[in-house]
Amino acid sequence: MSLIRWSPWDPFEEMEEMMSRLPAMPNMAQMAKGFTPAMDVYETKDAVVVETPLAGVNPNDVEVSVEKGVLTVKGESKKEHEVDEKNYYRKEVRSGSFFRQVALPAAVKEDAVKAEFEDGILKITCPKATPTPVKKIAVKVVKKQK
Repeated sequence: MSLIRWSPWDPFEEMEEMMSRLPAMPNMAQMAKGFTPAMDVYETKDAVVVETPLAGVNPNDVEVSVEKGVLTVKGESKKEHEVDEKNYYRKEVRSGSFFRQVALPAAVKEDAVKAEFEDGILKITCPKATPTPVKKIAVKVVKKQK
């Protein structure tokens, strides 16, 4: 019987390393379908506040929800019709659907979340939940009977 030399080679690790060396291609498929809005998340004494710029978006086309500590904002920016006669040099204003989720940094009262839309900025205020006190449980020592 011949000996086989053991090698700690992991093909998946090598593949991940090769992929990390490729030039960055930021979500090409997602960019074609819509856009991802930027978000500012900050904490006040009483709430976690999330602000996202949605200029040109109808507030009726935006949905906000909070479930299990994750805030979801989704909606659609609609253009009535695109004029092909315009000879664009650059076209950077996006339209289409958008979707964004962010984990909230603190426990919030999910049923008391408020969303306001003013001057193209969606501001979501999530009141903090009062922390529940830690309940200590006494450990009972039981001896086995022989």
